[in-house]
Amino acid sequence: MELLELMKCRRSIRKYQDSQVSREDLEKIIEAGTYAPSAGGGQRSIIVGVRNAELSEKIGRLNVAKFDRSRLSGNYVSAEQPSIIDDPTMKSGFYGAPAVCAVFAVKNFLYSIPDAFCCAENMVLMATSLGISSCIVARGEETFDNEIGAEILRDWGIPENYIARCFILLGYCEGEYPKGKARKENRTKIIE
Repeated sequence: MELLELMKCRRSIRKYQDSQVSREDLEKIIEAGTYAPSAGGGQRSIIVGVRNAELSEKIGRLNVAKFDRSRLSGNYVSAEQPSIIDDPTMKSGFYGAPAVCAVFAVKNFLYSIPDAFCCAENMVLMATSLGISSCIVARGEETFDNEIGAEILRDWGIPENYIARCFILLGYCEGEYPKGKARKENRTKIIE
């Protein structure tokens, strides 16, 4: 599939089947993240893939624990693929995804967030090319900011000067794959 068509096809999926992503596909998705642009070519991001559904659920609950609804710019995402924005009773920010990748970056580095989200974008595009559904989830910083989260980071060997910036949920879409939303007008300009 041509790259632009792949981009037009990708959706944020929040309803997943129980089927696990293969280790081989997860490795390809992570590899795509390592080829993302990074400030000065520094390649500072660390990517951790989790194929343990129980651990993913535990981290997904930590991800929602400190969710601050007062900072939202809207309160509706999707009827087909609802998010915690749509349904405040949801207890996991990972929506039952069988595999999750966490992207970590240097805490006090000016380009830490852009570097991490460049990794995430590469990863979701690779997932789409493999027929795997995905969703990028933010709130990485708050997720591990507790004793349980700190213990997980120690177990994973994440350096203390690193912080989670985002997550990439991976799995297979439960139900019909959603159609794309129309693009809003007047969002682009070319000045000559």
